[in-house]
Amino acid sequence: MEEERREKIIRLVWELVEPVTEAESIELIEVEYQREARGWVLRLYIDHEKGITIADCTNISRQVSDLLDVEDIIPNSYTLEVTSPGINRPIRRPGDFKKFLGQEVHIRTKEPYGDRRNFRGYIAEFSDNKITIRCKDETTHEISLDNVYKANLIANFEL
Repeated sequence: MEEERREKIIRLVWELVEPVTEAESIELIEVEYQREARGWVLRLYIDHEKGITIADCTNISRQVSDLLDVEDIIPNSYTLEVTSPGINRPIRRPGDFKKFLGQEVHIRTKEPYGDRRNFRGYIAEFSDNKITIRCKDETTHEISLDNVYKANLIANFEL
């Protein structure tokens, strides 16, 4: 039950926050809402083609905080964090998987495929809401976007 409530809050936050970020020409990359050691955290990842500054994070944080106070969709106390996606950028939407074809990713699934939930490899293809990932052991796996719990790019520091 708690997972359903958490997913509903994430969906509502996306709907409220995305118009705010779009108005600032900033892309909303990911929304996380989870219990951590210090309590509930609502974390927004934002990006811009020229990068994200502290001023961008502060601006979005102020606007979103005011909006969430008015809409009151989160029933418990929480900490709002607005951050850049960092080097291990979360990927979530169909456009992300298309944009990063050939890039190395780590995907954790909601339900296991065989005996696995964690896959690390390269995005070989994305079509019909299915990600084909080619792992380093040369195996390929087709993962439904609906079954992706979390996906992140893997930073590649090779020149």
